[in-house]
Amino acid sequence: MPTERIRVPQRPLEPPPVGAQDTPPPAPKKPRRSWLRDPLSLTLLAIIVVAVLVGGLAGGELYARHRVDAILVEVAQCVVRDGASVSFGVNPPFLWQHVTGHYTNISVVTDGDNVQDAKGMKAEVSVSDVRLQGSSDSKGTIGSLHATLTWTASGIKDTVAANLPGVGSLVTGVRTDPAAGTLILEAGNVEVMAKPVVNDGDLALQVVDVSGPLAKDTVQTALDGLTAKLNAQYPLGIHADGVEVTPTGVVGTFSTQNASIPQDDADPCFARL
Repeated sequence: MPTERIRVPQRPLEPPPVGAQDTPPPAPKKPRRSWLRDPLSLTLLAIIVVAVLVGGLAGGELYARHRVDAILVEVAQCVVRDGASVSFGVNPPFLWQHVTGHYTNISVVTDGDNVQDAKGMKAEVSVSDVRLQGSSDSKGTIGSLHATLTWTASGIKDTVAANLPGVGSLVTGVRTDPAAGTLILEAGNVEVMAKPVVNDGDLALQVVDVSGPLAKDTVQTALDGLTAKLNAQYPLGIHADGVEVTPTGVVGTFSTQNASIPQDDADPCFARL
């Protein structure tokens, strides 16, 4: 009996949605990366922070130096009664010295017009280990101070004239004899030969010879009064260590150790510290 193959009708495919053939599927979203995790951003941030800190420290260093420089110049000028300049050590950084009140090295140079009543004198001073930790009777301490005082021959003449009434005005010139280590004071037909010496930390002028009508003892008494007045003016326990006669005048070395910085009532020159 013949058979007949029955065909099962196929279901027609549904057409795709309108526009589906033209629009690609959406790409998967990439996770956002925080800028704080970016090595380049972190490097730039670190550079900015360091620059700000360095700039702030440099500004603070300059401000502290300017402020302390102005104060110490005022103190120095008050003490010597002359113009002065001040410089500081750089180790450790000055800002740290200022914050701690411990200054390692300070240098002072005066203009050379006078040191108090000594006319024509220039001071070059080196100060170390200054600690501004005050107490009831002191503003702090100075570990060491060394000074070189250069006194010109013309300055000696002017000092004698200004501080020895009557007799001093007769002095017309001063010359030096470095080989003999003496000064020669000229006053008309009178010459006084005096040798600068150090006696118990004081600078003195020892009369060697007098030519003319003045007695040697009289001249010695007058010069002793002058040098005593000058020695009494040095603050902080400063004393003479040595003296030398040069072709142009006299050079003396002075120092002090572990000196107390006086309070305002003891010496007004240190009031700004």
